[in-house]
Parts: sequence; C-alpha cells; structure tokens
Amino acid sequence: MNANQQQQFIGNRVRETLLLDAWHSSATREEIVDPGMPIVDAHHHLYGESSDPHFYQLTDLTRDLTSGHKVIATVYVEAYFSGWRETGPESMRPVGEVEKIVGLTRSPIETKSGKCQAAAGIVSHADLTLGADVVQVLEAQLAVGDGRLRGVRHMSVYAEGALGKTIHKMPKKYLLADKRFREGIAQLERFDLSFDAWGYYYQIGELAALADAFPNVTMVVDHIGGVIGVEEFREKSETIRSQWAKDMRDLARRPNVNVKIGGLGMPMLGFGFEDGAKPASSADALVAWRPYIETCVDTFGPDRCLFESNFPVDRQSCGYVQLWNAFKLATRSMSEEERRALFYRTACRVYRLPEIRKLGDACAST
Repeated sequence: MNANQQQQFIGNRVRETLLLDAWHSSATREEIVDPGMPIVDAHHHLYGESSDPHFYQLTDLTRDLTSGHKVIATVYVEAYFSGWRETGPESMRPVGEVEKIVGLTRSPIETKSGKCQAAAGIVSHADLTLGADVVQVLEAQLAVGDGRLRGVRHMSVYAEGALGKTIHKMPKKYLLADKRFREGIAQLERFDLSFDAWGYYYQIGELAALADAFPNVTMVVDHIGGVIGVEEFREKSETIRSQWAKDMRDLARRPNVNVKIGGLGMPMLGFGFEDGAKPASSADALVAWRPYIETCVDTFGPDRCLFESNFPVDRQSCGYVQLWNAFKLATRSMSEEERRALFYRTACRVYRLPEIRKLGDACAST
C-alpha cells in the first residue's frame, strides 16, 4: 500500500468478515498471560447475518470467549442497528435489539475456565432527543430486558471532512448540549440507567459540561475518549495526544465519569495494524497502546477504568487472545487490587453486576 492510500481512511471496518477470518488464520499463536485473572469484557457487539459483508454472531463471540482468557461475563453495547424492529414507530424500533440479545444469551457460554454470562449487562440505544418522551422507549426496553438493561448509548460522534464521510448516521453538532437531549438524560437518572458516551477527543469538554449538569448519572467514556490519528489528524498526532490528556484530566474531576480502556484496535487511531501481513501480536499492540492505557489509569484511577474488547471492531488489528494479553502485560506492575478493578470490578460497579463481582472475587481467590 502506497503513502497516498495509507492516508485514505475508509472507516473502522476495513476488512469484511470472511477476509478478516482468513487474515486471522495467519496470526502467531500466543500463550494466555495470567490465565487465572477474571475478566468482564465491558464492551462488545453482536450483529449481522453470515451472508452480510460484516457480521459478528453468537458463534463468533463464543469462539473468542473460549479462546483461553477467563472471561466470566460481558456487557453488550448497541451498534449497527442490530435487531431493530422493521415496523412500528421509529422511536420504538431499538427495543428489538434488546429483545434479540436477551433471546440469544439466556444460557451461559461454557468455556474451559467455567461459565461466561454473555450480555450480563446490556447498553441499548434510545433516542434521547425525544426528551421526556423517551420514557416509553426505556420502559419497553426494561420490560423485555430480562433484568439486564443497565444503560443507554446515544452516539455524539460529529466530524466534518473525510472522517465525517465514514459516519453512517451523523448526529447533530453539540448534541450533548441540546435541550431535548438533556431532558432525555434526566430520564436515565429516573430509571437508574448509565450513559455510555461515544464522541471524539475534541468533544470531551462537551461531555464534562453534561456530567456537571447530571452529577447523579453514571457516565462512561467509550474507547478512551475517541483519539483520532488518520486523515487530516495524522500530522497532528502529538498535539492531539497532549490535548486529549489535558481534557481527560479535566474530565476526571467529575466523579460520576468513568472511562473504558479499549477501542485502541480501531483503524481510526492510526496505528496501522490493519495493514499488516498478519494481525498484531500482544507485544506490538502493547508498544502502541501502553501510553494511552497508562494515561487513563493515572488520570482516573483503576476504580474508574474498565477494560473493553470492542469486538469485533478491534479485531481489525488483533485477535481476542492478543488484545487481553496486551492489557495484562500493560498492567503487570500494578497491584493485584488495581488489576482486579480494571479487569472486572469497575465494570461490575458501573453496570451494577454484584453477582458477577462475587464470582470474580471467588475466582481470583482460588
């Protein structure tokens, strides 16, 4: 691939799934690092049919969950209109996603290290610009959610230029400050639901203002806050990283805000692993990811950071084994309590999974 082609960003799902599977068949096998460490994968998706260019079904998730790491539970996060109803009021169509995921994951997945409850927590989509009327959507999702609905994600990723062209459904600019949107956020507090925030690094200040306005709503920054390293952002990477770190320090002053460490395998960060002859090893990923992992942990503390796979999107860079190996290697110098927080305890607190926390503690003590 020549330099001009490398500058062209076509989105975070570079390879179609079957081509991605073939690429991963060339990956170098790795032993599992710290196989006894319990993990709650705090962010993954399920979507598509096997006839679609891009898909990640329960069988694919099962393949990854049974690849060696001790994943005891996962949190499902909405994406790609998966399972949305095709008829009825548009505002109610995301209820179908919750129905679908509950139906797929009623039984735990058997792994070599024990049972894993996929989608122990569910983060749905609801259009928060409905304002107070979003209550009808939330009530319907809670009704079909099998007691597992824990939060809502309404993406705020706004971009212009080449990056903006890759966003399937562009939200309005300054969405987090919108009056109706904030009326919708207020309903999350009423139902004790968290808010997953997915925006870009230059929108972190907008999230800080939202967190100030709703101090009783638990908020989760997805994918370390949306650092960008492609297209016109490529040549400004050092400036961007400095600005990101500064804004994250300011955001961390809000005690209701937590940060998911992951999404680092998305091509938008500009590491270029998707261009390799084979997927990145954990050692390769560690070199690129460590500065971001350490900044997040140093800034928010382990008790407000939670690891995520963001699979299958991060699979464009490396495999499930390699991803969690990289996270484990990056935290080797931390205390056992700090690592437990990062790998499962913070996720259990944020998404209110006390039974999973007990299971993790029991696993970690054996």
